[in-house]
Amino acid sequence: MAETAWRMRLKVRSYEVDRLGHVNHAVYHQYGELARVGGFEAAGLLWDKMTDSNMGPVMLHTSVDFRRELRVGDEFDVTCELRFGGGKTFRLDTLITKLDGTVSAELRCVLGVMDLQARKLFTDPRQALEAAGLDPAVLPSVNFPQ
Repeated sequence: MAETAWRMRLKVRSYEVDRLGHVNHAVYHQYGELARVGGFEAAGLLWDKMTDSNMGPVMLHTSVDFRRELRVGDEFDVTCELRFGGGKTFRLDTLITKLDGTVSAELRCVLGVMDLQARKLFTDPRQALEAAGLDPAVLPSVNFPQ
């Protein structure tokens, strides 16, 4: 993931851990969602503006590779990087990294941008997001083969 990836800092709260004393697996998806929404908003994609324009990003697939556990009180960074190819979908890759640089988890999401009236994906998600206000200087993207 590029050094220029968008990032936010979070801290593990007591109710996010399971009986083993580390963050519950489902909470990693929530951390990814917080970063996706925060990154999109920071880059100028406001949810109300998108839905008023009959469009919105939709999650098609998500996976998590768990690397090192997080425990109560741990602070960590969550990064987001968009990856566009040539089709109707795009990826958003997320790293959850402890402050000492240890990667705790890697999330990979496949998304599309849905036309909310037609209930179909836009053909060019990058163009749709940029038309809705995405500033690629804030939420960086790279190209990848689809």
